[in-house]
Amino acid sequence: MILIPAGILVIFVLIFILRRIIPKAIKIKDCITLNVEQGNVYEPIVATGTVEAENEVLIRSPYSSIVKQIIKEPGARVLKGDVILVMEDEMIKEEIDKLNDQLELKRNTLEKNKLNEFSTNVDLNYSEEVKKLNITSLKSQLSDEEQLLEVGGISPAKIVKTKQEIALAEKDLVMLKQKNSIRLKQLKAEEQGLNLGIKIQEKELGDKIHILDKMRLTAPSNGIILSVSNKVGEKIEKDNILIRMSDLSTFKIAGSVDDKLADYIKTGKRVYVVIDSERLAGNIGNVTPMIENSKIQFNVHLEEKNNPKLISNQNLVLWVVGNEAENTLRIRNLNLFSKEVPNVLYVLKNGEAIRREIITGIKNPDYIQVLSGLEAGEKVIIPKQGMSAFRNSSSVVINN
Repeated sequence: MILIPAGILVIFVLIFILRRIIPKAIKIKDCITLNVEQGNVYEPIVATGTVEAENEVLIRSPYSSIVKQIIKEPGARVLKGDVILVMEDEMIKEEIDKLNDQLELKRNTLEKNKLNEFSTNVDLNYSEEVKKLNITSLKSQLSDEEQLLEVGGISPAKIVKTKQEIALAEKDLVMLKQKNSIRLKQLKAEEQGLNLGIKIQEKELGDKIHILDKMRLTAPSNGIILSVSNKVGEKIEKDNILIRMSDLSTFKIAGSVDDKLADYIKTGKRVYVVIDSERLAGNIGNVTPMIENSKIQFNVHLEEKNNPKLISNQNLVLWVVGNEAENTLRIRNLNLFSKEVPNVLYVLKNGEAIRREIITGIKNPDYIQVLSGLEAGEKVIIPKQGMSAFRNSSSVVINN
């Protein structure tokens, strides 16, 4: 039997114990580091919500007519431009044909009026020229008669008569010009009236054609058909509501929370909607004063209303901002620490993990508030295999 001296045995036991107590150096790649930073930390009040269309679209009847065909029934999803309902359009087509005939007639009348105006203008100009020539002839005659009077070849009475004829002819010319001017203005007014009538009917025709295009009622946006007011074969008057649909281009959240948390649910309160790893910010809008099944209902208006991850009737988790600390020390929350009691962690400093005791405050799934024990800019180091790897030592060597 081999006897081992007691001193050697004690040394072996101490080495074994120290190996169990003192941790070996840990590689930095086997650790997670958290930055100690300043920022806001809020305590989330957990609620639930359902994605709803933010707006409801009302589609009105474009014309008094009969429902011919319903293509999309209530509950159906539609894309922008999809045909929902078709109305009978024979009556509007007949009115369009009638307007086209009336316009053609008015355009022909306008053309005739222009030709008549041109012809009248020629005749009037001719009449004026004849009058002017007559006056010129009379004045020439007067000149000849005055020469004859000097030699006694004509009586003074003849000259007086010629002068009277000239005066009368000049008055006739002035009157003719006035009448011609009035007649030309009348023709111009008739032309303007015809042009105005044509313009009015062209607008009416354009409106009718626009209405004809609307007789196939289409979805103005992506959405869901909520109701159709009339059945096939029923008449509906112009501007009456025919279709109600949700507008799926933008969304809001219909929220619900336990009535015990009513003090936190106030209009304007900040809310975060949790979608996968995203947090969509919003604010509480209307709060329903009535309590149903121990729940309070409220709306959340989002900042990013058209986020592609939002789907109608999707159920989501809501975080209503409760208590909040602004510009406080914080670290990412890895669910390692208890609230408001001393917690042990390690700070990376000069190649070592130094043991610290900290006290934490408000926390949420993203961040945890640090009340004491850390300073901004420090790095917290956590072994991936767990804090037990540090064996509660005051310091541990960290290898790069």
